[in-house]
Amino acid sequence: GSAVAKIIGDNAAHNPKFDSTVKMWVYEENINGRKLTEIINTEHENVKYLPGHKLPTNVLAVPDLVEAAGEADVLVFVVPHQFIGNVCDTIEGKVKKDALGLSLIKGVDAGSDGLRLISDIIREKLGIDVAVLMGANIANEVADGKFCESTIGCKNKERALLLKELMENPNFRITVVEESDVVEMCGALKALLTEIVAPSFFISKNVVAVGAGFCDGLGYGDNTKAAVIRLGLMEMVAFARTFCTSGPVSSATFLESCGVADLITTCYGGRNQRVAKAFVTTGKSIEELEKEMLNGQKLQGPATAAEVYYVLQRKELLNK
Repeated sequence: GSAVAKIIGDNAAHNPKFDSTVKMWVYEENINGRKLTEIINTEHENVKYLPGHKLPTNVLAVPDLVEAAGEADVLVFVVPHQFIGNVCDTIEGKVKKDALGLSLIKGVDAGSDGLRLISDIIREKLGIDVAVLMGANIANEVADGKFCESTIGCKNKERALLLKELMENPNFRITVVEESDVVEMCGALKALLTEIVAPSFFISKNVVAVGAGFCDGLGYGDNTKAAVIRLGLMEMVAFARTFCTSGPVSSATFLESCGVADLITTCYGGRNQRVAKAFVTTGKSIEELEKEMLNGQKLQGPATAAEVYYVLQRKELLNK
C-alpha cells in the first residue's frame, strides 16, 4: 500500500485533475512507543512495512477508515484479501455513490455460491464501479523507482484512462485492457502456483509462486521450476476460461504484465516464493515465517489455494 501511495502522491501533487492530498488508511500500531500514523505523518516513512523509502509529504496517514474513504472520488484497495469484507462493511453507505474503486488485491473468495472475485465483493457491498490493477510489481522495487509494468482491467474506457493517469509514471508503465475479470484472475491465481507442486496445479499466480518456492526449498533445480511455471500458466488460462463467464477470454491478456510477467517475478523473488522455500528448509509453520520474514504481513498464496481447491472440489473439477 505504501509503495502505491508513493506513486499516487507524486502524481496527485503534479496533476490539477486530482486533489493534492492523498489519504492513506493505516491500521494503527505502536512502534517503539509511537503511533505508526504519527511516524508516517512526521517522518514521511512507513518504518514497519516500507522502511527506507520516503513518502511524498502530501500523503496523509489516517487511522480511521471512514475518515480516509468518506470523501474520496477514487478508492484504491490494497489489503490482504481475507480482510476486504470487513473493510467494505466498515465504509458501506459512507462513501460517495459515484466513487471509482481500484483493486490491487490478489485473491479470490470461496463462498457458498462458488468463486467470487474481490472486485465483485467491493462492487456488491459498496455499490460503486470497480476496476483492477495487477502486474509484476514487487513493492520495494516499485518504491525504488525501478522500471516495471502493470495492467489495468476496466470496461469503461474513460475511467480506465483516468486511472492510468493517476497511476502511471516514467518508471511505472500501465497498459489497459477491458477484460477486468481475467486480469484479476491472473493476479489471484499466480499466488497459488508459487506454493503448490502437485499433479493438479492450481492456478493462481501466488499459488504457483508457492509451488516454485517448494521447488527451491527441495533443491529440484531450474528445470523443474520452469515446468511448474509453465504448467501453472496453462492452469491459469484453463481456470479463467472456466470461471470468467462475462465474455471471451483472450490469450493475449495473459501476455500482459498481469499474466506471465507477474508470474515470473513472483516465482523468482516474491514473498510467496521466499516463505514457501523457508517452509521447506526450516520446518517452521507459515504463521511463524510470516512473523519473522514479513513483519506479520499475510501471504495470499495459501489462502487462495484453499479457496480455489474448495471451489474445484464442489464443482467436481479437481481432475480436469
